[in-house]
Amino acid sequence: MKRTNTGIETELEYNLKFFTQFIFHPTKTGAILPSNEKLCELMTDMADLGNVSTVVELGSGTGVITEKILKKKSPDTKFFAMEINPTFVEATLRRCPDATVYQSSAENARFYLEVNGESGCDRIVSSLPWSTFNSETQELILNSVYETLNPGGKFLTYAYSLGLLFPSAWRLRRLLRSKFDKVVKSSIVWSNIPPAFIYICEKAPAK
Repeated sequence: MKRTNTGIETELEYNLKFFTQFIFHPTKTGAILPSNEKLCELMTDMADLGNVSTVVELGSGTGVITEKILKKKSPDTKFFAMEINPTFVEATLRRCPDATVYQSSAENARFYLEVNGESGCDRIVSSLPWSTFNSETQELILNSVYETLNPGGKFLTYAYSLGLLFPSAWRLRRLLRSKFDKVVKSSIVWSNIPPAFIYICEKAPAK
């Protein structure tokens, strides 16, 4: 949380908003709270944002990762976020007023890249609730992600450790390994609620 009283109150508002969206839209939210500070830091550190030209975030939620991306990316890097939930779009823009956030689903990333004069991107950072998606939706989004990434690009997304007990998590892992040339897992961030780890997926460089 932020150190000032105002900051703490704002963070509590964000968390309450996130929890409320989980209650009303559990299949679109996928967690009861936003990612914690440690998971957000690890995610954006492993994305290696300093020397890339274009970054896209899928599922900005309340903007906790958006905020880190804006701080760590180069001033010359093009960046936008995508979020399907209008309440979360508003929350992200409130936290990060300088961000560009499109209210749209993840498979439309290429369209918005073209709007911004780009044919592909170097990094895609995702907080999408994969465990709530059926097999067709998982594959549709991952196909879009792979096609949107430039050669040598990276896709990062997190998953919950307890979720590995469920078929949707097994399916996601198989899909990632079938589509990307290299897939590694981070250590588990036990302090996150629930505990989570990150998949770092790489597309092969151009030959």
